[in-house]
Amino acid sequence: MLVSLLKKTGLKLSLNDPRWGNRKDDGQKAQEGKKPGEGPPDLDQIWRDFNQRLNAFFGQKNRPDNGGNNNNNGGGNGGGQRPDMKGAGITAGVVGGIAVLIWLASGAFIVQEGQNGVVLTFGKYSHTTPAGFNWRWPYPFQTDETVNVSQVRTVEVGYRDSLRNKQTGESLMLTDDENIIDIQFAVQYTLKSPVDWLFQNRDQEDTLRQVAETAIREVVGRSKMDFVLYEGREKVAYETQQLMQQILDRYKVGAVITNVTMQAVQPPEQVQAAFDDAVKAGQDRERQKNEGQAYANDVIPKARGAAFRLLEEAEAYKAMVTENAEGNASRFKQVLVEYQKAPGVTRDRMYLDTMQQVFTSASKVMVDAKTGSNLLYLPLDKLIAQTAAADATAAAARTPATPAATTTLPQDAMPSVEVNSRRERSSSRERESR
Repeated sequence: MLVSLLKKTGLKLSLNDPRWGNRKDDGQKAQEGKKPGEGPPDLDQIWRDFNQRLNAFFGQKNRPDNGGNNNNNGGGNGGGQRPDMKGAGITAGVVGGIAVLIWLASGAFIVQEGQNGVVLTFGKYSHTTPAGFNWRWPYPFQTDETVNVSQVRTVEVGYRDSLRNKQTGESLMLTDDENIIDIQFAVQYTLKSPVDWLFQNRDQEDTLRQVAETAIREVVGRSKMDFVLYEGREKVAYETQQLMQQILDRYKVGAVITNVTMQAVQPPEQVQAAFDDAVKAGQDRERQKNEGQAYANDVIPKARGAAFRLLEEAEAYKAMVTENAEGNASRFKQVLVEYQKAPGVTRDRMYLDTMQQVFTSASKVMVDAKTGSNLLYLPLDKLIAQTAAADATAAAARTPATPAATTTLPQDAMPSVEVNSRRERSSSRERESR
């Protein structure tokens, strides 16, 4: 604004001005031994020219001095005109007003979206401003700080920037079974209270790293090594996140833990080879145990099924024998009652039934004994064929899964036929005698 005023008044403060520093008469310059235009600028004359132009701009006239001689080139001997003090006061007031406006305007500030502004009065917290255009009292009364509350920040524990850049002092920790384990993980967080973040702790990132290290050491110290290495990674990360949030709330850090990511979980490098061998041995043991369990699961049910089948067959045979014996006893009692009523008829009936059963399962040859012929004809070929067919049928019925064996005619087949014929003759004689 002061520059624009100078432009309107036409005042030029340039080093290229030919009058710059040329305010002494030539005689005096000659006495000093200097050429015209050389030497320092005449600041008094510059101030007088500035006042005159400001007075002309605001409609003020110079008050004449020394008989009304309006000479702008007054020398150092007091022959020139004095500057108007009233005009100088007006000029100072304008300049002061402009300076005050500029000072007040310096209190305006803009807070971006996703950020919060914190206003301090003489270094003490005053209030928090939202996103947008805001104003505060200028310095030195008030100051402001902008905090990004939507940014997801990350703290690395056990490494820096890369997993190869390990920090062994942070990554090595002791498990519940007294084994050393190497863990690198990252913690992601956002801010929920910019005031706590700025004023409750001095080094916020270092505080978060120490809290993360403390929390995971406590969680790992309660767990076994195999649990942390394999199936318990997610649980360890979750418990670490919960414990960190509790500690941060107690410390009033003003941060919210959003995620804990396990980057690397492994035994120390010095024992990595031995640990790999132990892991392989454990895997072999588990594989053999699984194979043995699979074999047991295959054999034991079969043996139990076979035992159960044998028990059921024994129970069935027992029931069959018992029922048959009871049925035979009951039938015998019933036959005894009938026999006592008619003994002769009962004997004949029993004889006929018995002979029917015998002749049904045996080959029969009818011989006429009354002819008195000495020549006896027996169809041996048909008898042998019938006997072979009967034996094959009986063998197939007994063992259906095995092929039927070839039945051969025994050498004593002929005597058995003769015995049968003799039995038939004796039975016919007994019937005739009755």
